[in-house]
Amino acid sequence: MDYHHRTIEKKWQKFWADNHTFRVDNTSAKPKYYVLDMFPYPSGAGLHVGHPLGYIASDIFSRYKRLKGFNVLHPMGYDSFGLPAEQYAIQTGQHPAITTETNINRYREQLDNIGFSFDWSREVRTSDPTFYKWTQWIFMQLFNAWYDKSQDRAVPIDTLVLHFEAQGSQGVQAVCDEDVRHFTAGEWQAFTDREKQQELLKYRLAYLRESTVNWCAALGTVLANDEVVNGVSERGGYPVEQKKMMQWSMRITAYAERLLKGLETIDWPEPLVEMQRNWIGKSVGASVRFGVPILGKNPYIEVFTTRVDTIYGVNALVLAPEHELVGALTTDGQKAEVEAYIAQTKKKSELDRMADVRTVSGAFTGSHAVHPLTGKDVPIWIADYVLAGYGTGAVMAVPSGDQRDYLFSTHFGLPIIPISDAQQLDGQADPTKEGCYINSGIINGMTYREAVDTLIAELEAIGAGKATINYRMRDAIFGRQRYWGEPVPVYFKDELPQLIDARELPLLLPEVDKYLPTESGEPPLGRAKNWKYQGTFEYELSTMPGWAGSSWYWYRYMDAQNAEAFASQEAIGYWRDVDLYIGGSEHATGHLLYSRFWNKFLKDMGYVIEEEPFKKLINQGMIQGRSNFVYRVLDEEGKGTNTFVSYGLKDQYRTISLHVDVNIVTNDVLDLDKFRKFRPDFADAEFILENGKYLCGHEVEKMSKSKYNVVNPDDIIEQYGADTLRMYEMFLGPLEQSKPWNTNGIEGVYKFLRKFWKLFHDGEGNFVVSDEAPSRTELKALHKIIKKVEDDIERFSFNTSVSSFMICVNELTDLKCNKRAILEQLCIVLQPYAPHITEELWELLGHAPGTLSNASYPAFNPDYLVESEFAYPVSVNGKTRTNLTLPLDLAQSDVEKAVLANEDVQRYLEGKPVKKVIYVKGRIVNVVV
Repeated sequence: MDYHHRTIEKKWQKFWADNHTFRVDNTSAKPKYYVLDMFPYPSGAGLHVGHPLGYIASDIFSRYKRLKGFNVLHPMGYDSFGLPAEQYAIQTGQHPAITTETNINRYREQLDNIGFSFDWSREVRTSDPTFYKWTQWIFMQLFNAWYDKSQDRAVPIDTLVLHFEAQGSQGVQAVCDEDVRHFTAGEWQAFTDREKQQELLKYRLAYLRESTVNWCAALGTVLANDEVVNGVSERGGYPVEQKKMMQWSMRITAYAERLLKGLETIDWPEPLVEMQRNWIGKSVGASVRFGVPILGKNPYIEVFTTRVDTIYGVNALVLAPEHELVGALTTDGQKAEVEAYIAQTKKKSELDRMADVRTVSGAFTGSHAVHPLTGKDVPIWIADYVLAGYGTGAVMAVPSGDQRDYLFSTHFGLPIIPISDAQQLDGQADPTKEGCYINSGIINGMTYREAVDTLIAELEAIGAGKATINYRMRDAIFGRQRYWGEPVPVYFKDELPQLIDARELPLLLPEVDKYLPTESGEPPLGRAKNWKYQGTFEYELSTMPGWAGSSWYWYRYMDAQNAEAFASQEAIGYWRDVDLYIGGSEHATGHLLYSRFWNKFLKDMGYVIEEEPFKKLINQGMIQGRSNFVYRVLDEEGKGTNTFVSYGLKDQYRTISLHVDVNIVTNDVLDLDKFRKFRPDFADAEFILENGKYLCGHEVEKMSKSKYNVVNPDDIIEQYGADTLRMYEMFLGPLEQSKPWNTNGIEGVYKFLRKFWKLFHDGEGNFVVSDEAPSRTELKALHKIIKKVEDDIERFSFNTSVSSFMICVNELTDLKCNKRAILEQLCIVLQPYAPHITEELWELLGHAPGTLSNASYPAFNPDYLVESEFAYPVSVNGKTRTNLTLPLDLAQSDVEKAVLANEDVQRYLEGKPVKKVIYVKGRIVNVVV
């Protein structure tokens, strides 16, 4: 019987599905292990060969852990809300749910074809109401909570109300808005209900506030920072501007310090950890108030600085163009210039403003502030290098201490105090702190730390500053002006948000006639007819962002069918957290940060156990495309002809290169007939061949439809099988590294599987396995691969295992090994990588179908790797003449006797007397005559 991969793979995929082979219980005497992949967004294009890389790695690890005796949870689902389905709905009028369902069915078919050991009974879809009911429920918990700094945790908002009723605002230590009111208990009791709700909104972890957002008019929605590239939307390339809107936000800044500290407790790649550290951006410094008399009430501008020691070098205050005081500070003479500059700034995203360190721009407001320590006037400017969301949205410019301040000052001709005109602090504790400006009457001769402490004390004494810690991270914008997302479970009464009753969840998406904003500019949900809470109150018309459902979905996998809770306490208590998470590093400052935030909140509220959701995380690399090119010959005028010259001859002609579909190229050889059908204008193409073939050029690029280098896994599976695809993707290189897809090498993996199959069959294709005891050499080959694969999988070094399997099978083939004791164990070791072929052979070996998944991984015996014999190279007068295998424990005298008695050695001695025998145990024997 030959190896028919199509028949075998379909058989076992059906068996696993029919018998729920990988369904797992939430209770077991076995230790638990939770393996999770970042679930995919189901796009219409389906999977290409780059997408399953991480899934294959996690599946190998999951299958291995089962063999090692673990109760393994390995689920899969779909991040199925998103902008692409909505844009397709806008273009076609088809409901996004229909598009999403079609795409999911396609993904499921492809995933099944690869033979993953997912527990499909736990599948989740973020767009399924039974799932997003609990996303809405978590939002309600966030809305009904505040962050108590005295406890360093979130607590129910009711506790804050009780505090206000008993003590007023006195003693409240909260992460909250800056404009909270100060009141007594009696004053709180006298507030109207509306006033109370307005005040509480300033403390809630989910809150409404006017925020600066990335507004894309063409898409009719707010975009996250990672959805904006070079000032345009990532999808569609539409212009994006900065705009102030009333927007839902999440107070993630409350967790900034815990998010930082938590990074020390998890096993994540250091580059990703560093990205989160930088995004959180902790800075220790001081807030300083510069007086501005013209402002009247609260007549000051507050800045945050990490270099209060440079305060005497300040030559200007620079505000973000969006700063709330810009309007009040702008004089009539500067109004036109300031407004024009603000309009210009709106066209840039914040990421662009942060990245552009060379372009200098700004506008003078016409107003001045008063330096708190010198009393001198300081001009007030606006510039786009200052961001509204960082610190206070205003900075004190010190051109001798900051490169951007220096460029700004020199560009606009502002005075610069040179270091030579100011005394530097003696004995600085930090040698990187250069250019310190001092007042000799206050801090002359102090160390850097003493000077900083003295300056802060001086500022505190006059009410102009204090020591503070600042974080670069801002609260997360939570609302999106889209249709295809989770409805926010909020209605408005007296223009203030109120939660719907939890018993009314899920709040379902209403039907609309179009998926566009209304003619008056409201989000698409504004098109819903008669969609009001209790028939009276307006619902929130924004939907949640794409990261809402993905910020907690791993808990739903623990108990996916639970209708009473997002997961039972029993399930959470058993699975606790994710042991291994595999996914892309592009989610470092989005999904992975928000997930950690929500997890910490749920722990604060007593719903989950662990502080961090993902113990170990691996970022898989990208599989890049291997593009192929044909070379079109140009005529004398430089126009393209319909003649194409082979790669090796192209330098003899004037040509232009064109991408060609890699699926009509084999080992860089172009299929001429398929090429003529590739495009209508190529139907009568002519070719200049080399050695009777047309050879294409090649280049490694990103896998993309436009480059015709997308390889469909279905085609690979049809031709070579899923086991070949699985092993080949691992064989391409280390999991964490990017590598090019090259179909040229896949044939070798396919031949390996066929060779493995033949170990169990005779030359006629009959299944023949011997029950003879294996030789020591055979046992050595087996135990080498047992140890190697175990070590490799534990290190996630899957590529080196594939090479070792090939070596092992070659060794056993040379030994003509068909011993059951060897092949049975080898089946178990190979099963995580190639589950279909090993399941088939396991059954042929006489085992019950499907039991291979629950077999035990073979125990490694190091004794079999201890060498008992050695093949000595035997030399005569320094020239190797033969090899002789002898026991390693043989005495030297016996070694000499055996060597001298050998016929080959005797022939080279030519009857001459032996002067001496040089013997190095386990190395060589040299006979000197």
